[in-house]
Amino acid sequence: CFPVTIHTSPCSFCNNHKDVVKKLIVSDSVAICSDCIDLCNQLIIDDPTFIKPAEETKSFDPRTIKEHLDRHVIGQEDAKRVLSVAISNHYKRIFNPPKDGLEIHKGNVLLVGPTGSGKTLLARTVAKFLDVPFVVADATSLTEAGYVGDDVESMISMLLAAADNDVKRAEQGIVFIDEVDKIARKSEHTSITRDVSGEGVQQALLKLVEGTKCRVSPMGHRKHPSSEMTEVDTKNILFIAGGAFIGLSDVIKSRVKGSNIGFSADVKLKVNDTSLDNLSPDDLTRFGMIPEFIGRFTTTIHLINLDRDQLIRVLTEVKNNFIEQYQYLFKIDGISLQFDKNAIDQIADNCIKLKIGARGLQTEIERVLMPHMFNIDQYKANAISEINITQDLVDNPKTLI
Repeated sequence: CFPVTIHTSPCSFCNNHKDVVKKLIVSDSVAICSDCIDLCNQLIIDDPTFIKPAEETKSFDPRTIKEHLDRHVIGQEDAKRVLSVAISNHYKRIFNPPKDGLEIHKGNVLLVGPTGSGKTLLARTVAKFLDVPFVVADATSLTEAGYVGDDVESMISMLLAAADNDVKRAEQGIVFIDEVDKIARKSEHTSITRDVSGEGVQQALLKLVEGTKCRVSPMGHRKHPSSEMTEVDTKNILFIAGGAFIGLSDVIKSRVKGSNIGFSADVKLKVNDTSLDNLSPDDLTRFGMIPEFIGRFTTTIHLINLDRDQLIRVLTEVKNNFIEQYQYLFKIDGISLQFDKNAIDQIADNCIKLKIGARGLQTEIERVLMPHMFNIDQYKANAISEINITQDLVDNPKTLI
């Protein structure tokens, strides 16, 4: 064994004893306390010649972005591929500005697809991967400036708040405009009355989406003449708009059908002719979006309904899937929650009938588990430590006691 030496020497720099400092590090001849260590670190940081280690840069490779999306979003392969390229080009443009005067225009993204197909999830997942501020703005709450409701600049105020009032970070963030189809104008013809929550909002969004300097209140407060204002440049903010655009397939069908004219015309339409694969800017105009607004969203991505197998994967495989979430909630109370294969299949089938996409999965699981969650304390009192959800319990949710 080695002899133990007890050091009673004070700090060699400040002469403080070990009893009055947080930590005293000693050697054979000298000692230094934690206060002096902190002081030395600060002196080095404050030195103008000190070079901080370079921060790790995010990869803007489209394949890397898509691989991250694959871990969180099931299906939508074409959509993920196109979105990855659009995101990659956008942030390459921001962090690698041309030095020869070349100006690269921003390419915003429009996501078209049924509810529950993953539009918001795609945008949120990309923002989290890139570690940039992200906000979801509901287009249905927007109105023209001067009318009751939120004006379009409120989205930038929300983004600034998400960036902790860091203007530089906010100017590199992502704004997701949800339910954008709800601001379509009421008809293709100009109305004599003001459409303050439809076409008026589209008009108000034009400069904001393209790039402009706007003055907003910090921390999401409404504008007030006496409040402090912050200027935010939106030219590098990526806007992703999403909507279900219910009825758009009918617009496409009308266009395709209208092109068959004459006695010998084939009036039978192929299924693919009316799908969103054939979506054109003119179809969106006929739906009610103004051409100037569509022109600001250079990349249009359409999403499709998830099929049965994909819903099952969303339920069981994707990161942070619903089954894992509810298993954790039951685990808090010491109860193991399991689903057999037939139960999972039945939940997916019921979800398809609801016609609300992946959102229906949580609705179904809540319905199935409600009796058990309500009686969780009774289960613990009766020493029930495991719940196995079968197809019968999916069809007829009931308590075990």
